Amino acid sequence: MTLTIRPARFPEDAQALARLCWGYRDLLAARCAATPAIVDTYYANDSYGALIDDLPRIHARPAGEILLADLDGAVVGCAMYYPLSLPGTCEIKRVFVEDSARGHGAGKALMREAMSRAAADGYDRMVLDTMYLLTEAITLYEALGFAPCAPFYDPDPEFAPILRFYDHPL
Repeated sequence: MTLTIRPARFPEDAQALARLCWGYRDLLAARCAATPAIVDTYYANDSYGALIDDLPRIHARPAGEILLADLDGAVVGCAMYYPLSLPGTCEIKRVFVEDSARGHGAGKALMREAMSRAAADGYDRMVLDTMYLLTEAITLYEALGFAPCAPFYDPDPEFAPILRFYDHPL
């Protein structure tokens, strides 16, 4: 099987990216079934759909990037980063690989490529947040050298116990 990481192209990749983002939301909803309010708050259908439509602008070059993983020509994963107001810092978001493609290294390859491109873009730190229930993601982030850090935004107190924050120097 051939795995390729590449920048998203719009509009031709919009449908695949939307499918992946909704898959990510479905994963969160399944993992957070005991605390559905977090998904309903941050990933409500209408607002999340609008966000997905706006991702090409939010993660636009030259300050950000949307990366896709192709496995044998099929788009199976995504990751994206964009600048934060903290100097030299970008945040990576929506790192997701479809179930059918797990085990082929797509998540690790997406993360490594995002880190490399962010460093080339002049960032010296990448941050992320995740939920403690996403154990596979946490394992991946820690294997790549991400370390727990203080929150880089003020999380909703109701959801703060669920969230984990990580950073990595670039």
